[in-house]
Amino acid sequence: MSLNCEKYLAFVTLLEQLRSDATTTQIAAPELRQRVATLQQFFGQQIVPLADENWRVQSYQTEMSKQLRLLAIDVMFLQGARQASTVQTRLQTISDRLTTLIQYCSAILQPEAEGEK
Repeated sequence: MSLNCEKYLAFVTLLEQLRSDATTTQIAAPELRQRVATLQQFFGQQIVPLADENWRVQSYQTEMSKQLRLLAIDVMFLQGARQASTVQTRLQTISDRLTTLIQYCSAILQPEAEGEK
C-alpha cells in the first residue's frame, strides 16, 4: 500500500471516529470543535502535501477542504443551538458532512473507473 493510501486511510479513520462519537455519544461542542480543528490540521499537514498530477484527486481535495471549513462552521452553529431539536438537526448536518468527506476519500482510494483508463 502506498504512503498516500495510508494517509487517506488514517484520515478516514479520524472522520469515522468523529462521526461515530458525534452521533452516538453526548460529545460537548468545545470538544467537537477541537476535534474538527485536529482534522483540519491533519488534512493540511498530511493530505494537502500529497501533490497529485491527477485532476480528479485535486478536485476531490478542493472539495474536502471546502467541506472541512463548512464543518467548522456547523460546529459553531451547534454551539449556539439552545433547543434540543436544533441540536439534533445540527448534529445530523455534521454527521452528513463527515459522511461526505469519507465518501470523497473513498473515491480517491478507489481505482479510477474502467472508462477513464
